[in-house]
Amino acid sequence: MPRCNCIKGFVPGNPQERSLNNSFTECLRKTQLSCSGDGFSLMRKMKLPATTGAIVDKRIGVKECEEKCINNCNCTAFANTNIQDGGSGCVIWTSELTDIRSYADAGQDLYVR
Repeated sequence: MPRCNCIKGFVPGNPQERSLNNSFTECLRKTQLSCSGDGFSLMRKMKLPATTGAIVDKRIGVKECEEKCINNCNCTAFANTNIQDGGSGCVIWTSELTDIRSYADAGQDLYVR
């Protein structure tokens, strides 16, 4: 089984679970979002989180997407929906980020709050 790690700013939700089989089911945010002054960590070459319940707007680019995320206190992350030729479109996550993976060669940019 491949080893899982939490992304920057998150810790394993149940450390005992990890010691049993070197894996865990969830990561929890180290610090709560404050809705003002939060920044974003850019994660490159990622498999984007599951989009169940995500907000999608195909008409805007990454800068407008960032602004929408900053103005939504529940926003946890955002990304472009179309990465070809500079990309356009926006996905905003407002809940837990599930099924994230990093790739060696491909993947998309994910901005985590």
